Amino acid sequence: MEEIWEPAKANMHKLMARKKAVMLAPTPASVGALCEAFCAGSLPHEAVTLSLEMVQREPDNPHYLLIAALVLTNHVFRYDIAAALLRKLALLEPDNYGVKILLAQALIVNGDLAGGSGIFAEVIKRYPEQRVFSALQISQIFIRMGYPREALDILLFAVQLEPSNPMLYNTIGCALGCLNRSDEARPWYEQAQRMAPEDEGVLLGHTMVLLKSGHYGKGWELFAQRRNKLTAVTKWFGQFPQLQCGDVVADKTIALYQEQGLGDTLQFIRFAAILVERGARVTVAVGAEMVRLLSMSCPDLIVRDVAQLVLDETFDYVLPIPSLPCVTNMQTIADIPGTVPYLRADPKDVARFAGRLPARGPRIGLVWSGDRRTNAVDVMADQLRSTTLAVMGAALTPVDAALVCLQFGKPREDMENWHGQPLCDPMGEVKDMADTAAIIENLDLVISVDTSVLHLAGALGKPVWLLSRWDACWRWGEAGDTSPWYPSLRIFRPQERSFQPVLEQMGQALRAWVGAWHAAHPQGTQATSL
Repeated sequence: MEEIWEPAKANMHKLMARKKAVMLAPTPASVGALCEAFCAGSLPHEAVTLSLEMVQREPDNPHYLLIAALVLTNHVFRYDIAAALLRKLALLEPDNYGVKILLAQALIVNGDLAGGSGIFAEVIKRYPEQRVFSALQISQIFIRMGYPREALDILLFAVQLEPSNPMLYNTIGCALGCLNRSDEARPWYEQAQRMAPEDEGVLLGHTMVLLKSGHYGKGWELFAQRRNKLTAVTKWFGQFPQLQCGDVVADKTIALYQEQGLGDTLQFIRFAAILVERGARVTVAVGAEMVRLLSMSCPDLIVRDVAQLVLDETFDYVLPIPSLPCVTNMQTIADIPGTVPYLRADPKDVARFAGRLPARGPRIGLVWSGDRRTNAVDVMADQLRSTTLAVMGAALTPVDAALVCLQFGKPREDMENWHGQPLCDPMGEVKDMADTAAIIENLDLVISVDTSVLHLAGALGKPVWLLSRWDACWRWGEAGDTSPWYPSLRIFRPQERSFQPVLEQMGQALRAWVGAWHAAHPQGTQATSL
């Protein structure tokens, strides 16, 4: 599918040529439009460079200050720089309430809740006609930063002022969902959907609280109505009919494609076997890092690297992998295929990595962070689920066990500044998820934040502990320390935004677990085997 990448390359060259033309006689309109085009073309850093260059050229031009601030906040999560620009803009335009709201949001993201809330109160006082708009803007940033209680108080006041605004009902539902009060959130989302039936944000929010509260049938029905997240590669699948619940699949060719995160693919691929049982010929199109693992684990599926598909291939139906529970009619947790472990590692890989790990057990794998992203919304979400090696390590160590790094991506650099109990780090030799699975098969326990490694360990049937977000992803429900998705999973749930108290609880549990392990293995040898 190399042909698919050519338009993206051509678009990049076109945008750079357009930049040269714009810079001959720049205007706020042309610069702003080009920044939007850069961001839409997955070139946000070009937009940052351009917008800041114009601020440097004309430091008192409010239009360029605003363009740069919006690029920095919406696309690269640099609220620190944006706050400085917005402060200057607020001085240049002291009566611009929109700028004040943006500044309040930037201060809150930077941790200055008092400063941001103070500006918000000032806007409410000076511009009473903008109270509801202001309440929505501030509440949304409170929720994204992990302060749904504060957001809910503001929203319940605002909805009395403007009961006809569907976004207030939607955001109240979101705040309640984040507070693990999904049953209370549902009627707010239902009202928002009645008022704004075409709004996809309302649809997705309602879907999440239904799934989180265990109303799977209705939740998957709404989830199937969403707009699929298609990339430059996967948009090719849009030419084929999408599989629907109730479609006859016997003797049909179906392509399942990776749409969301790796964790979603690992969690839901188990449902593909149901389509095979119904007589379908199923191809799974995933990234190269998943091909070997799924090929070994799912011999009844045709597993392909999505980038290697041929453009003239055809399928009777296609489906994003996260929609599998819907088309296989999952209504309750009893409908989750009871096939754990449903993923497996190559025994040769297991043996190869065994020689690179400490001989003495127990061996415990650690993952402290998700992948660090740049998109503002994704960064805010990741801040709620991730911690650092320093924070996790301080709570879990010292412990009489061999610690193994399973961390991937840029957060693995935390190892460079870690001076506590040594960690064995085999991740430099990992080429794909099959290698990670082989390492996990050599471990006795995995401890992880909510990442794909957690799903992998659960799908392998390994004991795995989840350091959950305090607002909890829908798939882990609202209470309890177990999950029907992975019988070997133990959930540690924070009761506040900080991870510190629950990490201390996890540390105590870990020391007890290690003590029991040593009592059962007096020789201290690693007992894991395939």
